[in-house]
Amino acid sequence: MSDLPHRMDPSQADGGWPAVVSATELSNSFLGNLIEICFVTRDHQRTMEGLVRLGIGPWRIYTFDSRTVTQRTYRGADADYAIKVCFADVGDLAVEIMQPLYGPSIFQEYLDEHGEGIQHIAFDIAGRPWAERISEFGGRGFPVSQSGRFIDQNAFAFFETEPATGTTFETYDIPADFVWPEPEAWFPAPPPSGQRPPVRSQGDGTSGNERGIRRLYRPGRERG
Repeated sequence: MSDLPHRMDPSQADGGWPAVVSATELSNSFLGNLIEICFVTRDHQRTMEGLVRLGIGPWRIYTFDSRTVTQRTYRGADADYAIKVCFADVGDLAVEIMQPLYGPSIFQEYLDEHGEGIQHIAFDIAGRPWAERISEFGGRGFPVSQSGRFIDQNAFAFFETEPATGTTFETYDIPADFVWPEPEAWFPAPPPSGQRPPVRSQGDGTSGNERGIRRLYRPGRERG
């Protein structure tokens, strides 16, 4: 006989655990598709260079601060913070690098407590309305830890999930007509003329080719 302790199937437990609906779903599932992973670093350039050596790129570089992000909050209060943010794409997944520059942030806290590494993952919550997403996390005991709106269109929010899961969860809401603004820089170089980054507009949480993630390249908005 095995010496390992018996693990009760949550669908049969009496402890209030959710029922198992299928091999990939619980009765309380709501996160939808995994759409992003993020590395927090003290030096975004060094981290980009390392990921480029692994074939991830090209990278577009932005600064999230008072000029580009509205409604900035930190733990429930208005906050003045700035972050260097870099994006690349691997298939249907966004890869992000964040380097905190100043002001209060969960990203600086992560560096101080853990050092550099993967600090958060993001889900599309099946494209549900923004208020429902915030309420869903909050109702499960995970309030917003940081939030904002990039160019007053792309809402993003992070939640206090690290104590329970070991990492921070995020969701963001990109409107269907969103077009990425020209970045401050590309690394190691821009894509071919006329190609634009994919826009992950929010969908219905289905899988496969019907996922709520669309690779939209916007010809006619060529780099200068």
